Parts: sequence; structure tokens; C-alpha cells
Amino acid sequence: MRFHAEHQFAGSPEAVIAVLLDPEFHRELALPDLSQPEVVEASTDGTAGVLRLRYEYVGQLDPIARRLLGDRQLTWLQDLHLDRERGTGRLTFAAEAAPDRLNGAATVTIEARDGAETGTEDAAVRRLDGELRVAIRPLGGMAERRILPGLLRRLDIEAGAVDQRVRAG
Repeated sequence: MRFHAEHQFAGSPEAVIAVLLDPEFHRELALPDLSQPEVVEASTDGTAGVLRLRYEYVGQLDPIARRLLGDRQLTWLQDLHLDRERGTGRLTFAAEAAPDRLNGAATVTIEARDGAETGTEDAAVRRLDGELRVAIRPLGGMAERRILPGLLRRLDIEAGAVDQRVRAG
């Protein structure tokens, strides 16, 4: 299932990227139905930044999902790769137990925009265009429709926290 998200920030693209790649920011960020993440990797090589997080879903699972998981916990790896100079990259995520059955990816673009609306000199916008895939027949489409609103809500919450951090300087 395709998705698009767009978030506005009162700060420069560089400031937004720095927060998104900051492991401490993510360790402190409380997202609904998720454990605090384990930082698996945080690295920079030239202009390339990578942040890999492991999350556990701690919310209520619907009975079909619970039956599919059995006794296993739902954990996944989320990778953010960003070119700090260009403001482009990729967000990927996949269930650890079955990465071929539950996964997704999105292109990420963070660019400057007019800061007049926010009353700031610097402003940025983040755009994500991606796809969530649940490859479990015949339930995949229904599962995608149930999962996607929560994913988008968590991206919105993350964006609000990024904006607060950038404004605080």
C-alpha cells in the first residue's frame, strides 16, 4: 500500500537532518504502542548518515496478527539513510521474524522552504513517499489498511518532536 507524508519544520534542512540522525533524540522519543528503540547503528561516513533502530510493538495486536505471530514478539528494524548534503535518502523497515512478509520503504527528501509561515528565517519540509507491504495471503491488503494509519501517526508525532527540538536549538 502506497503512502505519502509531508512535515514542515521551523529550522534548516541541516538542523532537521541532524535531529533525525541523532540516536539520543530517538531514545527519548515516546511513540504510541512502541518500546523505546534499541540503537543498533549510528554512523556517519562523509556526508552519508545511517541510523538503525530496533523497535518492539507493545500495543494491542488484533487477533489475526496475534495468531500469525504465535508466541513471538513483533520487533522490527528501521533504517534511515540520509545524505546530509543533499537532504535525500531512504527509510526502510522490516519485521525481524519475517522481513519478507512485513516490510516497507520510502524515499525521504528534506529541503528548504519559505519560513514566512512559521515566522522563522530557516524552514524545511520533509517528504516521504513509500510503500508498506504485508505479504500474507489473503490478509495482506486488510493488514496494510490497519497498519498504515498507525505508521503515519507515529511519523507525525516524530515530526512534531523534531520541530520542537529544532526550535529549541
